[in-house]
Amino acid sequence: MSIAPARTPVRSSVDALTADLVASTGRTVPIPSPATGEPISDLPRSSADDVRGAVSRARLAQLAWARLGFAERRRVLLRAHDLLLDRREELLDLTQLESGKTRGQAFEEVFQAASVTRWNALMARRVLGGGRRRSGIPLVLSTRVRHRPKGVVGVITPWNYAVSLAAMDVVPALAAGCAVVQKADDQGALSVLALRRAFIDAGLPEAVWAVVAGDPGEAGEALTDEVDYICFTGSTATGRRIAEKAGRRLVGASLELGGKNALIVLDDVDVEQAAADAAHACFSSMGQLCVSIERIYVHRRVAEPFTAALVARLSDPRIGSGLDHDADYGSLATESQLQRVRSHLDDAVAKGARVVVGGRARPDIGPWAFEPTILADVTPDMRAANEETFGAIASIAVVDDETEAVLLANESEYGLNASVLTGSTRHGLRLAHEIDAGSVNVNEGYRGSFGSVDAPMGGLKESGIGRRNGVEGLRRFVDPVTISINRRLIPLPHTGREYARLVGPLVLLARVLRAIRRA
Repeated sequence: MSIAPARTPVRSSVDALTADLVASTGRTVPIPSPATGEPISDLPRSSADDVRGAVSRARLAQLAWARLGFAERRRVLLRAHDLLLDRREELLDLTQLESGKTRGQAFEEVFQAASVTRWNALMARRVLGGGRRRSGIPLVLSTRVRHRPKGVVGVITPWNYAVSLAAMDVVPALAAGCAVVQKADDQGALSVLALRRAFIDAGLPEAVWAVVAGDPGEAGEALTDEVDYICFTGSTATGRRIAEKAGRRLVGASLELGGKNALIVLDDVDVEQAAADAAHACFSSMGQLCVSIERIYVHRRVAEPFTAALVARLSDPRIGSGLDHDADYGSLATESQLQRVRSHLDDAVAKGARVVVGGRARPDIGPWAFEPTILADVTPDMRAANEETFGAIASIAVVDDETEAVLLANESEYGLNASVLTGSTRHGLRLAHEIDAGSVNVNEGYRGSFGSVDAPMGGLKESGIGRRNGVEGLRRFVDPVTISINRRLIPLPHTGREYARLVGPLVLLARVLRAIRRA
């Protein structure tokens, strides 16, 4: 079923947003909408010099931003939180126009950005405020820890979840007292600029968060050459290169990379509910999400009814990208995404895979629209078996027991997200402990972990290093500094004779602390 791509005007001027980009080259590139293929805007290109200038200005602005302290930064961030909610319709419009996703899936992004902003605003002082620590010689020495902002953070974000992924890296950096220079993907730059504008209007100094756009080989390379910490979301291949550069420069990096995420369907499920959960887990944003499910392992005892329910749910999908809530599934975002999906599908079918449902492009809906597709009989020699498709295709396989399912789920170079569908929470939790993934959802595809901004999010194996969200995501933007004070209650030793007199009392002190279980 197709949903007409009805359009209403975006509520802010696209030209005003693109003017916020740091760019001086005079060159532009047209950004097409997945709904029509027609350009939304002509996006200015940033040069390497533009990036270096933005970093230089951010470095100066960061000093004043850090000096404001937690209370003033909290005030700005909470005001930005309110503006994000107030301006949600504009953000939803832009997100849909750039990505082709449905209104509901766009709302997930805006809600996530607001949640991330609120959490970091309210938790930054508690997490990063520092305080006293136990000293080597109690009472004699006093020790405390403060957290020093790393400085200027470089954030490189993809097109697929431009708003929420930007917020998850940029906002905690700002809360920690850092400045940010963000390299936005061309296809998501307008959404990022609208997000940033809310923070500027809330009181954030413009130089504290700059946005650049352009060729990754120019703007992206210049950014990673200059900043004090790097956040990257994207492919494993690019992540490796960024990690190598960060290592040579001895700066930190957090990298969320690829995934080939698995879903296990146990034999105690309600098959209709499981089919609904699986369809959403695989094809929310048409599979163009790092934590989307691409592999389904279903227990043999429920394989037939579950597959039938899944096929029924996907046989007449409501596909569209109108600025309303009528569609259940959106479009692929770009021509290159459509070509990748087609190449994985053609390769699999040529090698013996069977299309269970879907498998067709839908140019009647949009230039890059494609039906949600389930493949069976996928073998290891097929690209769809092990490579991340990142759109519109998932495979299904039957297993004899949960042990086989877990082994197959873990048989991947990736380890980003996984899911278990079951009638027993306890059963699902036990299996969750056996799966090699940075996040595991029970009776949900990805939204439980993805939306839990108080909990860390990241990958194992080739799915990346570091964590975003939660305490771990906030602490990556600071360096702990230990400060110790000699209170001069007793003289500390300097000479051999002075050490000799102090050995006995210090040994006694160590034994007393051990006896009273003081660390």
